[in-house]
Amino acid sequence: MNLKGLGVAMVTPFHHDGTIDFESIPRVVEHIVSGQADYLVVLGTTAEVACLSAKEKRQVVQAIVSANQNRLPLVIGIGGNNTAQLVAEIQATDLSAFGALLSVSPYYNKPTQEGIYHHFAELAKASTLPIIVYNVPSRTGSSVEASTFIRLAQDFENIIAIKEASGSMLQAQEIIKEAPSHIQVISGDDALTLPMLLAGAVGTISVLGNAMPIPLTKMFEYVEAGNLNKAYQLHYELLDMIQLLFEEGNPTGIKALMEILKICSSQVRLPLVSATSSLNARIEKVLEHSIYAV
Repeated sequence: MNLKGLGVAMVTPFHHDGTIDFESIPRVVEHIVSGQADYLVVLGTTAEVACLSAKEKRQVVQAIVSANQNRLPLVIGIGGNNTAQLVAEIQATDLSAFGALLSVSPYYNKPTQEGIYHHFAELAKASTLPIIVYNVPSRTGSSVEASTFIRLAQDFENIIAIKEASGSMLQAQEIIKEAPSHIQVISGDDALTLPMLLAGAVGTISVLGNAMPIPLTKMFEYVEAGNLNKAYQLHYELLDMIQLLFEEGNPTGIKALMEILKICSSQVRLPLVSATSSLNARIEKVLEHSIYAV
């Protein structure tokens, strides 16, 4: 699967009573598609997948696939910290609608690098889809070191990419420099999309893209055209909003923005709580001064 460009880690809309708002799913999908995103990531962190039941996950997948109508390629998130259970889940899931599988490094257990290697090795053996390794140590408690990922990429042809969200440009550059030529490095942090692109990443899996996909696609166009002055101008134009979106956690911030834009409700599920009135006010203020407010 070609992961170049803008991937969007799609939210799961909820009603104010906490049930899934299936009527809003087509509206969210349409907003992302019309914003010229390149692919959709389903059941990722931003989807609050940890708070969805197995039945709800199947329903969300079905609703997104139906709304998408094959317009954008789809990536499915299937991750966990019980390797055997995860292998069984991958084997039991209908993956026919998807082009790749995104799997987060095991959290809470805090495995060694050898443990991380063997975890992903088992997934690679079990998966019929190409695998994107997701490295996000701020959530998992351990990092997939560059040498571990490169070893995985060399040993398993169906490991094709890494969503790198460690915040370390040095690590990202080491992977870009040393990994096999088929490997695609993807930014997992909206604030680092431009620096990662300029370092050699192929694209980003974005949270901001749920609400504001158009400026992100413009950024890719500017980089492609070699117009770095405009790319940097756009990067800094978006930075204040990006920082606000993560101030009270994800997807709390992006859902607050999406409610302001009348795309879907800001409702999240416990243990997350909705954005404070202070954060909402600051998001609205930044939006008022943004040329990308629509």
